[in-house]
Amino acid sequence: MPPEHINEQGIISKVVGELCTPQSYMVVSHRSNHDIPMPSTQMLANIVERLRSILFPGYFGISELRPETMSYYVGATLDEVFRELSEQVKRGLCFDCSDEPEKECGPVCIEQAQEITNNFFLSLPRIRFLLSTDVQAAYDGDPAAKNQGEAIFCYPSIRALTNYRIAHELYKLAVPLIPRIITEMAHSETGIDIHPGAQIKDHFFMDHGTGIVIGETCIIGQHVRIYQGVTLGAKSFPLDENGHPIKGIVRHPIVEDETIIYSGATILGRVTIGSGSEIGGNVWLTHSVPAGSRIMQGGLEEIFLENGAGI
Repeated sequence: MPPEHINEQGIISKVVGELCTPQSYMVVSHRSNHDIPMPSTQMLANIVERLRSILFPGYFGISELRPETMSYYVGATLDEVFRELSEQVKRGLCFDCSDEPEKECGPVCIEQAQEITNNFFLSLPRIRFLLSTDVQAAYDGDPAAKNQGEAIFCYPSIRALTNYRIAHELYKLAVPLIPRIITEMAHSETGIDIHPGAQIKDHFFMDHGTGIVIGETCIIGQHVRIYQGVTLGAKSFPLDENGHPIKGIVRHPIVEDETIIYSGATILGRVTIGSGSEIGGNVWLTHSVPAGSRIMQGGLEEIFLENGAGI
């Protein structure tokens, strides 16, 4: 027994009092002025997995899917996803306007969510096309890949790109919060951090993938390949009069077609990597380079020490 009796109820009351003061929860709590719940990360994860089963039929979801039954499965799945995604989009829209109590949020957000979901569904064939080119790029770019199916089922690049391409379409439709949730799911699973605002064209491959960072205003062309640990980031953040970073400015690199960026390279700022360039491993780059560039580290310096001498 401890030397002094601990009053459990007293401790709980004290902690409750401290946690319920406005100063304690002001920054970290959320309460919608419209009594609409937050988007559900669990539901969004389920939606993404069902969309993955539509985009890659037979690999995910029902593995015994046959061509003669595919339309039934796709139709039933999309019918469920439409209702659920529309609800989550509505919650995201209401979250974005939760600080505007005078706004008639409910009916407006419901109508807007349905329109957004309609437009998102129309983009699904294009998402599948882009992902099919990414799969081909993975197969062509990795001699260890035995077939395209291995890339679809096993490669973190394809998993992260699937989440990204779904999230990017929602981002273009001005859906708040939800695109970030979807890409962060893939970030947690794969270690690949792609902002949904980045613009990535077809035939994109991230070999190994772990530690890759692609910023919000990046533009990546066709047939680009990058390796683990690559950062396409911002060099600096201009500040406003209050010392806060200014939002919404372009600040990340443009990587043109047919470029290869090797592991550990860091490219910062609104610079352009010309088409057909190769950026070597662990290179730190903050300026533009023309098409066809080969940027490598300086040569190693060999130092021979004798008789116990040090550096």
